[in-house]
Amino acid sequence: MTEPNLDPVVRRGRPADVERIAAFINQSRPQGQQVVAADVLARFGTVGFLLAEADGQLVGLLGWQVENLVARITDFLIFPAQLTQTAGPVLLAAMEETAQELQCEAAILFAPPAAPAQLLAFWEAFGYALRQLDELPRAWREVAREANPGGDRVMLKQLRADRVLRPI
Repeated sequence: MTEPNLDPVVRRGRPADVERIAAFINQSRPQGQQVVAADVLARFGTVGFLLAEADGQLVGLLGWQVENLVARITDFLIFPAQLTQTAGPVLLAAMEETAQELQCEAAILFAPPAAPAQLLAFWEAFGYALRQLDELPRAWREVAREANPGGDRVMLKQLRADRVLRPI
């Protein structure tokens, strides 16, 4: 793979992209279980995808869902890894901008229990903080528990200063 030389551009993923997305995932983790286009297409039923492209190549993807005014990052993959500092910020910015348009109060993701300090530092650089579920407002806690029943902590970024206390 030739290394892309342009700044990544983000766009929404479409079902027509399933072959490219599956190939990208398989290329980035050759030792993992192979993903087929049908797997990706099935995810489109529950997850929205943002794709980062540079020089015509797919270099990153971010999968996310919105529930109860909380955006939840479900998938985040950058390849090659040296593009993390260029593709990561544009993917996050695009997701957060759209989440704010949807009136989301917060964005969350689940860090692995033994997440390396460098992974946590990456998310912290973008305003995400490791938080215990018990510290969160009830609606946010419910979204987190439903998505990850066994987890007790999330990386969280508050997107709105004002909380929505009545239905919009």
